[in-house]
Amino acid sequence: MLANSPIHQITWEKLPDDFVLDDEPVDNINQPPLAAALTESLELAGKLPVNALTTTNYGICATLNQKIVIKAPDWGYVPSIRVPRDEVIRSYTPELQGDIPVIVMEFISDTEGTEYSSKPTYPPGKWFFYEQVLKVPNYAIFEPSNGTLEVYKLDDLGNYELQTPDTNNRYWIPQMNLFLGVWEGMRENRNSFWLRWWDEEEELLLWGSEVAIQERQRTEAERQRAEAEKQRAERLAQQLRAAGIEPEV
Repeated sequence: MLANSPIHQITWEKLPDDFVLDDEPVDNINQPPLAAALTESLELAGKLPVNALTTTNYGICATLNQKIVIKAPDWGYVPSIRVPRDEVIRSYTPELQGDIPVIVMEFISDTEGTEYSSKPTYPPGKWFFYEQVLKVPNYAIFEPSNGTLEVYKLDDLGNYELQTPDTNNRYWIPQMNLFLGVWEGMRENRNSFWLRWWDEEEELLLWGSEVAIQERQRTEAERQRAEAEKQRAERLAQQLRAAGIEPEV
């Protein structure tokens, strides 16, 4: 809530072609695989519509009091864009080019506190930008080192309110019809905590490596079933021959 604060004029304008974007590396090595894993499972489960946009350290723009503001969440999900993808290569302006993101995520790094910054003056903090400017309905803050996940939702007053997880320690994201939660295990030689999706039936959305393992297990089970059937048929044939009956081929 912006009590006793100046009026904030928000407009949605395309980023000028000559605007110089920050070209800094991500904060730590864990961020790219965390983001890639979130997108991969959505795509494999058929839950990434053709017009949807997932973002990773990619500029989301708004103009606040006639000054361009760009924040690059570690991961974000936009349900639908309304322009060709070659128009959002450098950055994305909600309302002008498509929907407001339904969720943004920040993975806590060595830079402490920036995820919680509600600084309203230019340049505004991340929290302020997501809550008061973009009005993103879900904001997740994840600490990969210990698996701590906080999920905030916009309340009726337009302020972020910390959510309580369900009995499975997951959070329902209604705009995606999915649960978000923490999973501990191995991926890409990294045995640690990951953010994962579960569908409305509480089924885990799998990664490609897990789909491949499932397929190998299915193939092996089918091979074993066929081998058992072959052995059963051979035993039956032996029994028939022992009884003086020649089995049909």
